[in-house]
Amino acid sequence: MKRLTKSNEKVVAGVLGGISNYINPELDPVFIRIAFAWIAFFHPALVLVYFGLALILPKENLTYSQQ
Repeated sequence: MKRLTKSNEKVVAGVLGGISNYINPELDPVFIRIAFAWIAFFHPALVLVYFGLALILPKENLTYSQQ
């Protein structure tokens, strides 16, 4: 079962990298970050949602079988 987690490869808090991995593991997180920046420009409250997710989401756990 897939879970939404924060990514270990993070720029700010790893939320957008985690969303990218949840949607499609092969999707480059840069596309999600650009889309977020564009949408947040018009809806600044989205930044509060981002930091809320940064506090709520668990960190990604890597095991040897996932590497």
